[in-house]
Amino acid sequence: MPRMFDKSSFYDYYRQSMEAQARVNFSMQNLAAKLPLAFSLPKVGDMVEGRVIKKSARTLYFDLGLWGVGIVYGIEFTNAQTIIKNLKVGDSAFVKILEVENEAGFRELSLAEAQSQKSWDLIRELKRTNKTVATKILNVNRGGLMVEISGIAGFLPVSQLSNEHYPRVEGGDKNKILEELSKFIGQDFNVRVLDFDSRDNKLIVSEKAAEEENLKQAIGRHQVGDVITGTISGIVDWGVFIKWPAGEDMLEGLIHISELDWQLIENPADFIKVDDNVSAKIIDIANDRISLSLKQLKLDPWKVASAFLEKGMIVDGLVKKYNSFGAFVEVQAGGKNEALQGLCHISEFGSDEKMKKALEIAKKYQFKILAFIPEEHRMSLGLLTNI
Repeated sequence: MPRMFDKSSFYDYYRQSMEAQARVNFSMQNLAAKLPLAFSLPKVGDMVEGRVIKKSARTLYFDLGLWGVGIVYGIEFTNAQTIIKNLKVGDSAFVKILEVENEAGFRELSLAEAQSQKSWDLIRELKRTNKTVATKILNVNRGGLMVEISGIAGFLPVSQLSNEHYPRVEGGDKNKILEELSKFIGQDFNVRVLDFDSRDNKLIVSEKAAEEENLKQAIGRHQVGDVITGTISGIVDWGVFIKWPAGEDMLEGLIHISELDWQLIENPADFIKVDDNVSAKIIDIANDRISLSLKQLKLDPWKVASAFLEKGMIVDGLVKKYNSFGAFVEVQAGGKNEALQGLCHISEFGSDEKMKKALEIAKKYQFKILAFIPEEHRMSLGLLTNI
């Protein structure tokens, strides 16, 4: 009896066959996705890792695995001399494809471009993550220090040095600054990438930025009003720097020339010396900078002067110095060591020449107090013979 066609069985068989084919297709797709890139042809600009298989005076051959054999020669060999001299047969290195296949059947490669690209990738990552990196000081000029990170030349400006390394030079003498900077050649500094441009081959680094986190923590231990004891670490025209310990760190702050003393100070070096130990009061903390004062730990002579001085009084005054406004005159304000400085204005004499004839430095004269405003730390004087 002829066998009847079973539609149900046929459809089951067809469905199972299609499902099986789908599973095969899926497996093949997975396998293809997992195949190494070596099965695809390399492209110009690709970065690959190869193993040195032959080294001669003018050529270097790399085994690129399934991508065949690559060669570094000509100008690329010359440009990579620094790298090549440290390579031996069997060593691995990254190379960049310059030509997929030359007339001899080799992949033409560049070691120098590969290293440069990897170096700039590293610098880009250092900038993105704000990571600190150690770099050696190679040379210096008046503007800063020359460094190198992964073969890329960089520059560390003087303004980006840490407080510890910033040159404190009286008068800002550029030759002395260069002399101080030269002492750092050969030393390792920890820096952060401040700015870079691979197209212009520009790399700027900062030591100051590298110490920011520790600096913030150390500064956080202080507040305005604290009194610290430290050592004068530098003197400049506009004030002095003081350094003191804060836990395991050393902090440095500025005492502005106006905060050295209640009297007018023209040259900080005449008032205080490097390595002097002093106590100072913190008067401001802003942008990770600490400002301090010496005079605020001293009695303000102007506060007690009103008990001894007033407008209209005749007083003895010692001429201290001239400036474009007149002559500064020191007047005793009660105590033996309590003295204030007032101004005898140049208008009292008519000209600078006449003033200097009438008043000699370091000599005493009698003056009349024309104005006395202690809350403004201001006293105007007139030479008695002119009144």
